[in-house]
Amino acid sequence: MEGLSISSEPPSSNLARKQKSYLPEIMEDPGRWKECWDDWRWQLKNRIVTIEDLRPLITLTKREEEGAKRAEGRLSMAITPYFFSLIDRNDPKCPIRKQAIPRMEEFSVSSCEMVDPCGEDSHSPVPGLVHRYPDRALLIVTESCAMYCRYCTRKRLVGTEDPPMSIERFEDAIKYIRSKKTIRDVLISGGDPLMLKTSVLERYIKELRAIPHIEIIRIGTRVPVTLPMRVDKELTDMLKKYHPLYMSIHFSHPKEVTPDVARACTMLSDAGVPLGSQTVLLRGINDKPVIMKKLMHELLKIRVRPYYLYQCDPALGTSHFRTPVSVGINIIEELRGHTTGYAVPTFVVDAPGGGGKIPLAPTYCISQAKGSVTLRNYENKIFNYTEPITNP
Repeated sequence: MEGLSISSEPPSSNLARKQKSYLPEIMEDPGRWKECWDDWRWQLKNRIVTIEDLRPLITLTKREEEGAKRAEGRLSMAITPYFFSLIDRNDPKCPIRKQAIPRMEEFSVSSCEMVDPCGEDSHSPVPGLVHRYPDRALLIVTESCAMYCRYCTRKRLVGTEDPPMSIERFEDAIKYIRSKKTIRDVLISGGDPLMLKTSVLERYIKELRAIPHIEIIRIGTRVPVTLPMRVDKELTDMLKKYHPLYMSIHFSHPKEVTPDVARACTMLSDAGVPLGSQTVLLRGINDKPVIMKKLMHELLKIRVRPYYLYQCDPALGTSHFRTPVSVGINIIEELRGHTTGYAVPTFVVDAPGGGGKIPLAPTYCISQAKGSVTLRNYENKIFNYTEPITNP
């Protein structure tokens, strides 16, 4: 099955043919090069993938220098010029920078970390398909992303520019889904499904929509954040043909909610696609309640409903990103009752080894007795709720 062939998609103009040697000039004034800057194919062609690409653009710290040298193979470095433009090049602690540029900490592996922290491979009845929950299945259609997040839970899979799922593998997955009539919900993920040509992505969606017991289709993506120009009329016109279709977008920090991202999300929403956010809790990036609240507010303003806040999975080399679970619970405590209910995501831990998502929340139930429950609210005020008397 033909996927997104970067080399076979020519830029739209002579300006767009400007290649990496021009990146420092273009990065200083993207508006001057708007025709190529707004071309998502140009963005992909000119991703920052080596330390030689980085050096003219930013002064690296020693840990970044060593990390960028060693980032190859699975989870190689790749940063779109657009996403790189959000980096504060004078601040090594910039939250965008820490997500995109490898650091030496990635190569320090603790004993609790796993190749497959969510146990997906052990729940894979056919290659490319994960069936953990009775009524849901996960279809991994590509191993490519526009930008490789350094804390990725699927490090074992992503980081290559291989073709998408083959026709044969996809047919095996479809055959399995057809045979399991309990499956009513399929999540298309990867890598990132929006890295595929629109026509290829449509083939997957169309085949799934033709299965009578599939009620909803979901797409998991970070492309609207890292490559928002990929969301165009061709894509949204295609998606609106296959409702009910939902999209979960991976946001990490308020700096990611730019006018370009707002435009992409508006196009998706206007096409009738409900949008939800999935945010990974990351040390030194979004682990403060004030930052998380700001992110949730910015998301609601662009019609993205906060959905999940994930505890960072113990994938290999992620210790420097992970926080104690108590940090996530405290963030929910600081949101619940202190802001709009729509702005409060569900905090979950994906149980290591394949146990699935376990929701965690502050303790609001103080005690239970026959006919009575003692509760506390967000202000720590205590209330007694009298339960109805039920006949045996």
